[in-house]
Amino acid sequence: MHLPRRSLLALAGAALTAPARAAAPLRLGMLRTLSPAPFYIAQERGLFAAQGIAVEFKFFEAAQPIAAAAVAGDLDVGVTALTGGFFALAGRGELKVIGGGLHEQVGYRQTAVLVSKKAYDAGVTSLDKLGGTSFGITQYGSSFHYMIGRLAQIKGFDPKSVTLRPLQQISNMVAAVRTGQVDATMAISSMATPLEASGEAKIIGWVGDYVPYQITALFAPSATLQGRADELRKFCVAYRQGVAAYRAAFLNFTDGKPVYGAQTDRAIAEISKYVFTGDPQAAAKIKDGAGWYDEGAALDVADVRAQIAWFEEQGLVKQKVDPAEVIDTGYMPTL
Repeated sequence: MHLPRRSLLALAGAALTAPARAAAPLRLGMLRTLSPAPFYIAQERGLFAAQGIAVEFKFFEAAQPIAAAAVAGDLDVGVTALTGGFFALAGRGELKVIGGGLHEQVGYRQTAVLVSKKAYDAGVTSLDKLGGTSFGITQYGSSFHYMIGRLAQIKGFDPKSVTLRPLQQISNMVAAVRTGQVDATMAISSMATPLEASGEAKIIGWVGDYVPYQITALFAPSATLQGRADELRKFCVAYRQGVAAYRAAFLNFTDGKPVYGAQTDRAIAEISKYVFTGDPQAAAKIKDGAGWYDEGAALDVADVRAQIAWFEEQGLVKQKVDPAEVIDTGYMPTL
């Protein structure tokens, strides 16, 4: 059927004047904890929108399912702890690490090693005495598995003597040590310090003092890298801006003590929309639990390589993984 010339012109004009369809939001997978705070700030300040992109937060209860969801096509980008499961998927070409996140730092209290009151009273009073204990983790091959394994190497206790208890969720780990179901576990400062203050557990060390490492990282599945690279670059610009705001709010120090100001109050108001919402102690918990982000969310490439090697050595990644194939340094700065 042939349309009259006038009808064709009308259709062409309508096509030219019709509003462009908005791009689908980038779905960001992460834990609903304090650790992704720079992303909360970036979202609340409209930094993603200023780059012309929309970002939708998708929350999970543990790190490894985030990587699996990205491979399944349910996420476009993620920030999570690097795990054996993650590296196994990345080794198959399905994921790439593209930027830094939380970084365990010497002298900075981020992840505490918590011991139950019963275990502490029985003599588990320092990290070198963790041999022979039961230890709560989320899953085998998790970041907690990595941290206790590295601590065993450094403090000289036999990792095989530690009974690992996979508890799936961080909240379960904390509850288990509080009630004495496990002898020890790990928790971020905002969870660990109130537990110690209540007398229900004891902090016997901080991971960053012994194992400074790239605990979380930004990653993207191959579908995003191949099909939405321009949007991903804009996402990374806004993320770096969020990290800059976060560092200005929480990571200024004088004589080793944090210095807070108006930028801190603003950041706390933004972050508390996602964590500690409605908690009268939210400000104190956020300040106490603020973790270290390197400038520009730089990626510690050498450390990621070391993590891959450890997971391979422990048999937690079965195939050989080429770090050059799972790390893409084209999006974010590196250390």
